[in-house]
Amino acid sequence: MIAYSLVFFVLPMLLLAAAAWDLASFTIPNVLQALLLAGFAIFALAVHMNALTFGEHLLAGFVGLAAGFTLFALGYVGGGDAKLFACLSLWLGLHDFAPYALIASVFGGALTLALIAARGFPLPGFLASQGWILRLHDEREGIPYGVALAAGAFFILPQAEIFRAAIGG
Repeated sequence: MIAYSLVFFVLPMLLLAAAAWDLASFTIPNVLQALLLAGFAIFALAVHMNALTFGEHLLAGFVGLAAGFTLFALGYVGGGDAKLFACLSLWLGLHDFAPYALIASVFGGALTLALIAARGFPLPGFLASQGWILRLHDEREGIPYGVALAAGAFFILPQAEIFRAAIGG
């Protein structure tokens, strides 16, 4: 029941919070990543994850961290996005790492193209009163990539090993 609650309630709520926070402020608070890490540790204990599988999840998290911080160093994503990618890589493990990275990249590309297109049009007056929308519309701002990372996780989750582990399968 604990594993089920973590995968079907806690993880999605944290993903929604990260995406919303990134969309509104271009930041993802460290507390969300800390909760994702703690949630995974509890999940691993709840499903009695063996040492090999746990190690594979840790390796995926470290690969995600290295990839994320490389992208951060190159200026493609923010630090919160890099940490979120690492946390989600930890949750998904090596088995689901590549499909997740691919799907999140596709969502990220679509989000980027959509924002570039939207930023080319004037903002309707009723939206211009919202500071976060003004910032999102600003061409000098980046892309809230946490939205794409969360969308990618939601997309891959029903096929992921953690999903099957949470339902006991």
